[in-house]
Amino acid sequence: MLQLSYKAQRYVILFGFLTVPLLLLFTFSVYPVLALFYFSLTDWDGLGFDMKWIGLQNYKEIFSQPDIFAVFRTNLYYFFGGLIQTAVALWFAVILSERLRGRYFFRVILFLPYILHSVATVIMFKNVYHAEYGSLNTLLGALGLESWQQMWLGNPNLVNFSLAFISMWKYFGLSMVIFIGALQSIPRDPYEAAKIDGASGWQSFRFITIPSIRKVIELMLILTLTGALEAFDIPYVMMLGANGTTTFVIQTVDTAFKFQNYGLASAMAVVLLAIVLIVILVQRKLLFKGGD
Repeated sequence: MLQLSYKAQRYVILFGFLTVPLLLLFTFSVYPVLALFYFSLTDWDGLGFDMKWIGLQNYKEIFSQPDIFAVFRTNLYYFFGGLIQTAVALWFAVILSERLRGRYFFRVILFLPYILHSVATVIMFKNVYHAEYGSLNTLLGALGLESWQQMWLGNPNLVNFSLAFISMWKYFGLSMVIFIGALQSIPRDPYEAAKIDGASGWQSFRFITIPSIRKVIELMLILTLTGALEAFDIPYVMMLGANGTTTFVIQTVDTAFKFQNYGLASAMAVVLLAIVLIVILVQRKLLFKGGD
């Protein structure tokens, strides 16, 4: 057998371990992005390989039509809902990190919505929001609050609030668990020293907890922002983008599959990718410029 030196064996092992991950990365990440950018420069109906090269024409069409970007107003509902969800999740994480009886039970209950499939979640909330037999209007009627009963999905002024609440409810548990993990990594010594010095609970939270988990808060804000920009499953399954619930991703999917314009849809996807990267960069440079 061929005898390899120790140094050669190291190189062979490193090459073997790196080849497969890099091959998978190129196959499922790099190549699709490059192909997406190429498709965005063509006039293609998604069938066959008959692609007409049109250069930047799709991008010119995107930036010349304000209606394409107007749908980002819908994404704002999910962004502000995500901010509220993050704040409430942090509050619950602080409570459930203490020596509270039954805290593991509450953690499981609050995390359960996240593991539910989005379609199952939407079907459940259809029964909650239904104008006639929905459980929400039924509860309001039982409490004598008939004036509060609404067409939660039929009213254009309420439908996006209703859908954003579903997103908040579904992803709340994930945010809470991430915060709990971060809180449990903080040593107890600073809290004990602050307590001896007479610091209140709010002061300990503000000057010890928040700085200690700043990186995690930054991560959660990035996830909130990107999640809002990429909102798709809940509004699409629930409303198919009707009644003013169309998001940018829904509009991109409709452009590709409903109008058979894959070139324009690819350009819209590239623009969304660029917007996400720019927003994350700006967020890190401005909002957290004082960090490490």
